[in-house]
Amino acid sequence: MTIPLNIPITPVRRLPFNGRSLSEVTAELTDEIRELYTADQVPWVIGYSGGKDSTAVLQLIWLALQDLPAEQRTKQVHVISTDTLVENPVVAAWVNTSLSTMREAASEQGLPIEPHALRPEIKDTFWVNLIGRGYPAPRPKFRWCTERLKIKPSNSFIRNVVAAHGEAIMVLGIRKAESQARARAMEKHEKHRVRDRLSPNANLPNSLVYSPVEDWTNDDVWEFLMQVPNPWGYNNHDLLTMYQGASDDGECPLVVDSTTPSCGSSRFGCWTCTLVEQDKSMTAMIRNDEEKEWMTPLLELRDKLDAPFGYIEDKNDPELPAGKKVPHPRSDKPARDFRRMNGKVMLFNDGASAIHGPYLQDYREKWLRDLLEAQTWIRANAPEHVSNINLITPEELDEIRRIWVFDKHEVEDSLPRIYREATGEHFPGGPLDEQLVMGADEMEILKEICDGDPLHYDMVRELLSVERKYRTMTRRAGLFQALEEAVKKGYYEDHDDALAFAQRKKQWRDDVAQHLTFDEEIGFDAPA
Repeated sequence: MTIPLNIPITPVRRLPFNGRSLSEVTAELTDEIRELYTADQVPWVIGYSGGKDSTAVLQLIWLALQDLPAEQRTKQVHVISTDTLVENPVVAAWVNTSLSTMREAASEQGLPIEPHALRPEIKDTFWVNLIGRGYPAPRPKFRWCTERLKIKPSNSFIRNVVAAHGEAIMVLGIRKAESQARARAMEKHEKHRVRDRLSPNANLPNSLVYSPVEDWTNDDVWEFLMQVPNPWGYNNHDLLTMYQGASDDGECPLVVDSTTPSCGSSRFGCWTCTLVEQDKSMTAMIRNDEEKEWMTPLLELRDKLDAPFGYIEDKNDPELPAGKKVPHPRSDKPARDFRRMNGKVMLFNDGASAIHGPYLQDYREKWLRDLLEAQTWIRANAPEHVSNINLITPEELDEIRRIWVFDKHEVEDSLPRIYREATGEHFPGGPLDEQLVMGADEMEILKEICDGDPLHYDMVRELLSVERKYRTMTRRAGLFQALEEAVKKGYYEDHDDALAFAQRKKQWRDDVAQHLTFDEEIGFDAPA
């Protein structure tokens, strides 16, 4: 008998929990959790994002603590959730409501579970850095957002717990099945485990990591969530619906057999994220649910931030079908200053081009206007439950205004005007030091005097700002150094002149260094 070889083979998925019953697996894990919980007085910190994995972990711990006698519930369990202030609004609302429900349920049931909503410091928020300081939209090689928005708030909380109790145990919903990189990292830390299931934390001293669902698959997680009721009164079926709405095909079925696909590919995160080619979850939400079409301005604004690296039609490629769009990197250099944040010109390793710095003033003002216009439109057209949405907080606006006027010397103080034009309302922030602000009429006159030379205009404006800043000081120490730095930033004719100057400076250094002895080279390099 011959066996046909052209029949496609469908991969066989393993049964949930490798064929073991859900009750058996749940009982085993809750017993383990109770044993670890009662073994010492080290407080627990659970990372909760509102997604399926962290929900499953918190649910397991909640169930385990429910079965403990009241006298053994002596150790605090902190549930921390970090709001980056640019989370997907649907997910953010879900998490905030969940934390409130959780707090009430824990109090009613007498459980030592305390939820905490964490936020980044104002100086670290996304818009303060992008619109205020001019950081370019995050890229894989300049991923400035993750540390500031997510890691620092949670690490700060954990360090405070460690400082108060000497140690902490972090409980996370990480799983080996998420990716090969995650599996390798977890297996590496397993070699140094204590008490069988607690791994060392490489980033935070005196803290251990417990990952109770590390060996579960997506199917296992959904099997548990759909069959075990949520103990703090939230509805896991609503969570499933949210994942379903964020899936491209709109399907997120229950696991009924080994061939049923699971709902594990939906990813939620910051709606401003430019580290991915496309926000697939928000796109799917808008496409699958008419009631979520109000998020369209967010998607459009995110794509504007990512525009320099978007998909465009390559009409010069004869091999490409008509209308086909391909990745075609376009430089964002026109939007960015050719000088770094400190005003210096730095060269790439090859020395042929400059490393561009922050967004220029025009582009930062454009991002702010677009953001405020999107917020105004959503408030006027979105459902009532998001009618008061803040895409940017008043505190962030105040900090951006301060950076523009005092740090970047943009003394025309344009933020209140942009706010009024974009929202139709007066800016609610307080007044700035009038000594450091100049009127729009004066700045227009200065532009005319500079005859359209932006570098000359920026330099003179900064010189005026520095002089006005030091005017009221009793001791004016540092004035001449500040004036000198302002001149250094603006004494180029244009980008090409600055690049040529930096290249000549590099060549001179290289030539001199070749003719120095070892001792002379040390003396030459040290002052530099």
